[in-house]
Amino acid sequence: MTADEITPLALLSAFQLEDGRRWGEVAEVFQREDAAAVFDQGAVRRHNLLRGRGMSKTTDVAGVALALLLTQAPARSRSYIYASDTEQAGLFMDALAGFVSRTPGLAGAVEVGARLVTVRQSGASLSVETSDGASAFGLRPWLIVVDELGVWPNTANHRRLWSAIVSALPKVPGSRLVVIGTAGSPTGLGAKVWTEAEADAEWRAARNPGPSPWWTPAEIAATQRALTASEWRRLILCEWAEGEDSLTTPEDVEAALRAAPIVNAPRPGVRYFAALDLGTRRDLSAFVIGHSEQRQGGRVTVVDRLAYWRPGKGKAGRVDLAEVEESVRRTAREYGVRAVLYDRHQAEGLTQGLERSGIHVEEFVFSASSVNNLARGLYIALRDRALELPDDAELREQFLATQMVETATGVKLRNPVGAHDDIPTVVGMLHTHLLEQGGGRGGVTSVAHIQRPTAQRRAGDTAAGRRIMTAALRQAERSGPRLPGGAIIMPGTANDPERVARRGAGLRRGL
Repeated sequence: MTADEITPLALLSAFQLEDGRRWGEVAEVFQREDAAAVFDQGAVRRHNLLRGRGMSKTTDVAGVALALLLTQAPARSRSYIYASDTEQAGLFMDALAGFVSRTPGLAGAVEVGARLVTVRQSGASLSVETSDGASAFGLRPWLIVVDELGVWPNTANHRRLWSAIVSALPKVPGSRLVVIGTAGSPTGLGAKVWTEAEADAEWRAARNPGPSPWWTPAEIAATQRALTASEWRRLILCEWAEGEDSLTTPEDVEAALRAAPIVNAPRPGVRYFAALDLGTRRDLSAFVIGHSEQRQGGRVTVVDRLAYWRPGKGKAGRVDLAEVEESVRRTAREYGVRAVLYDRHQAEGLTQGLERSGIHVEEFVFSASSVNNLARGLYIALRDRALELPDDAELREQFLATQMVETATGVKLRNPVGAHDDIPTVVGMLHTHLLEQGGGRGGVTSVAHIQRPTAQRRAGDTAAGRRIMTAALRQAERSGPRLPGGAIIMPGTANDPERVARRGAGLRRGL
């Protein structure tokens, strides 16, 4: 068979993976069917491939695109890749470059740059494009790859970009569109496109839900424990579900409550930590002291003492910060607490008074990762019975009213209109701090109530939220399969094992 007679599927099957085996040796049936459908020039030109995380989405579509460039793409044709962000597009290019570097004969045939791949003989190219809708009009693409459409924001710019993509296809004979990703919000752009693809004969819509066929039972169980219910439905089961959950259930709250005593007296030898969520006008100020202890079922965060202050009535009503300061000072000394961490934007004046009285204060810097850690850690602690709380009516009400919603960088707590989340916030910060400190030195964590960020760069901090990793996941990280999609899942983060390892994050999203 001459080079001109090599089929794209045969070429893709020969691409070498990281472990030295060929793609064709390990590909599952659904991978082969999706690739063959895209390669079929007589079939539909638009493909929407929905897969669970860890099921080789990025790796497969990179290999498909490379095989198309080498076998079917017309001379000097232009193809484009659009992704949810530049990092995701970079992962696509890394996967493609890996095939070129590992597979004998490809390095001399293909030139790979940071954002551009070119076949030397034909001049056919594929480039990474920005998400600017206006600049996409006027292009004449032979192939367009859209990666992770389900997480594209439903903005005017991205809707305009999608319009530019689909309206460009008729310009070039034989052109095709490949959309690949997992599910997202049912009101998002990805859900709208998926619904249209299922009903339109011009589309091939293929849904392959997870869990990934090459995950072990331990990996599946650990991943499900680390995800919220809606995350599991979207990211693993490929269901279009809202990214909003109640923080907890009545059953989980009841399991966390202790009937008595309401206040645990300080005990010798116990290292106590504390947290303060400071509000003045509309919100309560809440203060807790607690500790971490090992029990038969695992480590538990115990809230030994809870106090909260309501703003006075009327427009001028405020929390008496002098009273808050005195209470923090008194109880910190009673429980042997020595340091106060605080957010200077809300609590600087109060902590200055504490410092003058001999209590050391340190600024606590909020970030997207700490907000994500707080919400996710609290959710997992309640679900896994790793939290003991005093039985208090206000605490019950706030925990049952608080919601956990997704952001561009992870999750956060949110209180519905007319409700408060001050007590869950302060308990969550205490729990997260105890996890990070490992029950180490005593101190007070003073956390002022702030507005959580709702839109930040997606890849920056989300990995730090995945701090709970089981022994099975650690073993899989060291020696588990690294075939297409064989990496451990890390929802909402980049698919880069080296970066994940540097951050010590835990769960990793599959390719």
